[in-house]
This record gives sequence, C-alpha cells and structure tokens, in this order.
Amino acid sequence: MTLFGGIEAGGTKFICAIGNGPNELVAQTRFPTTTPEETLSQAAEFFIRFMEKSHTQLASIGIASFGPLDLIPGSPTYGYITSTPKPGWANVAIRDVLQARTGCPVVIDTDVNGAALGEGKWGAAQGLSDYVYLTIGTGIGGGLIVQNRPFHGMLHPEMGHIRLPHDLQKDPFPGICPFHGDCFEGLANGPALQARTGQKAELLPPEHPIWELEAEYIALALQSIICVTSPQRIILGGGVMKQSHLFPRIRAMTRNLLNGYIQAKAILDEIDSYIVPPALGEMAGVLGAIALAQHI
Repeated sequence: MTLFGGIEAGGTKFICAIGNGPNELVAQTRFPTTTPEETLSQAAEFFIRFMEKSHTQLASIGIASFGPLDLIPGSPTYGYITSTPKPGWANVAIRDVLQARTGCPVVIDTDVNGAALGEGKWGAAQGLSDYVYLTIGTGIGGGLIVQNRPFHGMLHPEMGHIRLPHDLQKDPFPGICPFHGDCFEGLANGPALQARTGQKAELLPPEHPIWELEAEYIALALQSIICVTSPQRIILGGGVMKQSHLFPRIRAMTRNLLNGYIQAKAILDEIDSYIVPPALGEMAGVLGAIALAQHI
C-alpha cells in the first residue's frame, strides 16, 4: 500500500500523520512548536523512524503550514516561511529542511489551503470544485480552491488581512494585528476577543455581547469573499468557530449584507448548507497535508 506523510505545521503545535486518508492513518503524533531546529527535527524523526521500522518508503510528504509562505516555484526561497511574526521562524526553509532530512519528496502549501483540500476530498466540500475554507482562531486565514486546486496568484490569499468597516463608536478597540491594526484578523481573532473581554473566547457564554460583534465582523468578511471569489461553499473552522451558536448569526447577517444582490439559491434558500463547519474537525489540517502529498 502506498503511504503518504502529512504535517500540519501550526504556530502552536505540529501534527504529523502517515496514511492515505481519515480511515487509513497508520501513525500520528503531535508536539508543541518550539524553535525551528527542535520542531523540524522532531517532525523528520517521526517519519524516519516509521520508514526504518516498517521498511516502507513514503511516496511523499505534504506540509500545510502557517505563513506567510513563498510558494513561487523557481524562487530561491520557495518553501520558506517568510515574514511571520512568530519569533525565530521568519525565513525558515521548512520544505528544504524536511526534504533533505527525510529523503522524501516534499510539497508545501498554506495551512488553510491544505485544510481546504482535505475538506474537498473527504469532508464538507466533497463534490465541489470551487470553495473557501476560513479558519478563525489565534489567527485568521483563508484557503481558496479553484477548479480543485489551491489558488496562489502572486503569493497566496491572505483573507485574514482584508480591511473591514470599523465603527469606532460601537467598537473603539484599535485591533491587534501588528501589521494593520484593525484588519479582519486584528478585530476578530481569538486574542482580539480576549483583549476586549479579559477572558479566553471558549470561556465566554453564548449570550455575551461580544459574539454579536464577532458575527458581524465575520459576516462582513464573508460578504466580500462571496462577491470576489463566488465560492460554491464556505467552510468556517478554527477555535472560535467551535462556538456553534455563531453560525445562525453569521448566516443571517451575511444574507442581510448581500441584500438580495447575489441571486443564488445557495444564498437565498440554502444558506444553512452554504456556510458550514468543517466535517473533518481538528484533523482537517493534517489530512489536508496528506491530500497535498497525494497531489504531487
């Protein structure tokens, strides 16, 4: 049986797995993201030990990584993490290091593009060719799949850094993005919720007023994403979206913001199945990395 490796390279933790899909994982591990040397060594060692013990050569390894990333083939820094604010990780050649140490072909893409591919192959976007996966947690990022392939363009989409209407009278919070202040991520990620309320988002009750504001910011972003990319479905994942009570609010606000302009059945009559949670849950990232490996 041909086996593939997958790495969800997150700013907080790495998840590594080996297999062919959600029901065919033969090994997996997770560990905290520390320094590049320590973390990449742990990841490489996981795959090397498996191959030595099983006498099986992995066909390829996919990395679904936090970024920003250089995804331009032929670029001297292709496969590098670039201008990340995570200390010590800027300009790290994550793809090259893991390819050299494991001896396997390695492909890399953004964490959200990876998760999107996983949801398309095994999850909430099965049967679709054009869709968006948006993660809302410690950061905010969006993966765009066009004709079954991750869209990159000049670099790759950064949906978390689009600018939103910000009513400073209603919400005087200045935002926490180190680059843009009150962009989507700066206003609506988990740390922004904690900075306003003094509590972690998962501890806030559903009736807390911050959730109405959060739903509004997400809906404003979705309005723009729908108008620009016209996806067949939008999948909302990440830690913040574990608050399932947000979904009905976001759907209603998004439809109201579009105000009948987008005459599509998915928006007008089927929005409950248009804006949806991920079907793969917390495994979307690492399964998406395996899907990336299978795309080589």
